[in-house]
Amino acid sequence: MRSDEQVVQHGGEVPARGWRGDFPGEEASVPAARAWVRGLLGLRIAATALDDVLLLLSEVVTNAVAHSASGWTADGRVTVRVALVSQVVHVEVTDAGSATTAPVARAAETDSDGGRGLWMVNAIATAWGSHHDGDLGRTVWFQIAV
Repeated sequence: MRSDEQVVQHGGEVPARGWRGDFPGEEASVPAARAWVRGLLGLRIAATALDDVLLLLSEVVTNAVAHSASGWTADGRVTVRVALVSQVVHVEVTDAGSATTAPVARAAETDSDGGRGLWMVNAIATAWGSHHDGDLGRTVWFQIAV
């Protein structure tokens, strides 16, 4: 396996069922995806877990729009999948991928305005990772215990 094929920080299984939402590869999709997931999970999980899910979703969708071909092309798309299985929320964000970068959690420079998204995912999520999906692009996923 190539080093960019899978970046898994700790554990996690991908569930087969759940919800799917498709969004344009643009900044406006970040609050749209948050609203969609809030509508799905708002009455199903505790508010603190929902806050964590929405924060990490915002970071991952922002990365998909900013750092992949989904945000660089006029017809780019970002797909969000959400499942609630056995007291775990599983979220996947699939984008068109990038020929030059792969997702990596790193500490941001103290004077930087960005670069903390996957660092937060690593710090908050129960499990997370990414994998390349061939022609479909790249998927970053995370799980939050509820």
